[in-house]
Amino acid sequence: MSFKKNEIKVRTRYAETDQMGVVHHANYALYFEMGRTEWLREMGLSYKQMEENGVMLPVVSMGLNYKKPALYDEVLKVVTKLKKRPTVKIEFDYEIYNEKDELLVYGNTVLAFVDIKKNRPVKCPNYILDKL
Repeated sequence: MSFKKNEIKVRTRYAETDQMGVVHHANYALYFEMGRTEWLREMGLSYKQMEENGVMLPVVSMGLNYKKPALYDEVLKVVTKLKKRPTVKIEFDYEIYNEKDELLVYGNTVLAFVDIKKNRPVKCPNYILDKL
């Protein structure tokens, strides 16, 4: 099964860099979240909608592999792809490229569907599966 991918552009900001103009490693988690949020939005979903329906999506694991640094004021391309059909968890793969289309970072996140009231894992809601 092939899953949809999403691409967004992000310009690195001064506050995200160190004195050498290199993006600090912690910011890649934010770029992943931005990519994931826009992937959901493009599918007609949102975190807000899921939370209003009683489901939250906490990150349970994240991995990153750094190839090259991102620099201040670069426009980055964040590619987000659903790795497999969701169950109790949903897993995304990411790639971040610079303006020269060089791969800078690749990574993965796993999020769990959690019932807000019970604070317990639940299966992926059918309205989300229907969108896939």
